[in-house]
Amino acid sequence: MQQDIPGGAAPAEPVRRTSEIEEPTNLYVIHPLSAWIVPHCARLGISPNAVSLAGMGCGVAAALAYHWYPHPWFCVLGFALMFAWHVLDGADGQLARLTNSFSELGKIIDGICDYVTFTAVYVALALTLSRYVGTWVWGLVAVSGLCHAVQSAAYELQRQQYNFWGWGRKSAALPDLHPPQAERQGQPMLKRAANLLHGLYARVQIAATGGAAGFNRELETILAAKPECEAVLRRDYRETFAPSVRRWSILSANYRTIAIFLFAVAGMPMFYFLFEVFGFSAIMAWLLASQRRRYRLFLDHAARL
Repeated sequence: MQQDIPGGAAPAEPVRRTSEIEEPTNLYVIHPLSAWIVPHCARLGISPNAVSLAGMGCGVAAALAYHWYPHPWFCVLGFALMFAWHVLDGADGQLARLTNSFSELGKIIDGICDYVTFTAVYVALALTLSRYVGTWVWGLVAVSGLCHAVQSAAYELQRQQYNFWGWGRKSAALPDLHPPQAERQGQPMLKRAANLLHGLYARVQIAATGGAAGFNRELETILAAKPECEAVLRRDYRETFAPSVRRWSILSANYRTIAIFLFAVAGMPMFYFLFEVFGFSAIMAWLLASQRRRYRLFLDHAARL
């Protein structure tokens, strides 16, 4: 369901990401570097999609380095290249907001580049690991990748919801999962394919988070019925959910990048994949249970206003 922001048009969106839900490595290291790059890209006419693809190039190069993880300096190189990918990954979104050029296609390209980076790194590590422990490790890596995809989708939905409900940002609205047939037929093929892929990703997000879809519907209904309470509800939403979204950041790409480096430089990348399957999955289950309780409490509060 494409959500319209109740209470009128959204204000102009800031270029930088929402600081109160950022984890420290983004807030103090990666995003300041990204912000330094953005005006140079804008001046040179470099598109956000080109920045995304350059970041993906760094990610694939990191995978080539991690293929040689038994040599510690290749792990350092892999970490440095993944760090460069993070900086460019932060820059593409900022550039899109600065130039008002965000789109469903851009979101898909950004997401594909993210998944290509981690897929390449996982495959590179698996290729080397399989020589030491056997081909069964490919099964572990595949399950790990699936868990990673679901966890990342759930985390990104928390951020997306916060920016939409907390700040009313149109770019964070969920796509229309059931657009009118006439609207679909009138779209160019590329845009239709982009919307289809983005809608599929949104379905994965909603399926992974359980109660998010119901929460969105109920809160939208409350806001539509009480437009005079919009400012208060958005403020209360930010106060309630900012701490929980920060906790969700343990599932962000940043900590996976750090964990991959630490396990690889220690010569034990297989334990990273085991932690991805069991450790991160357990953390996500706890976060989801906490979030469902928070959803219900907030809706009760909103209904009483």
